[in-house]
Amino acid sequence: MEITDIRVRRIAKEGKMKAVVSITIDNEFVVHDIKVIEGEKGLFIAMPSKKASDGEFRDIAHPINSETREGMQRMILERYENALSEPDGLE
Repeated sequence: MEITDIRVRRIAKEGKMKAVVSITIDNEFVVHDIKVIEGEKGLFIAMPSKKASDGEFRDIAHPINSETREGMQRMILERYENALSEPDGLE
């Protein structure tokens, strides 16, 4: 599996959520609504989720193992940081 595109959209309002990201996998599959969040220990990603009938939020798409999650997070956060320094900013 290869992430072939990462698109970052900045969140204009103040708060912990800094951006919403879409990734394309192998030029064939897209995952929307990955969130970049500022936490106590720095930036991290939160996968797309849906509120269940019990009030809890459950991921609707997510990596199965920690190695894949860490690689995905590293790539997304690198793209986010690079986009902050580009003249046009974030998409």
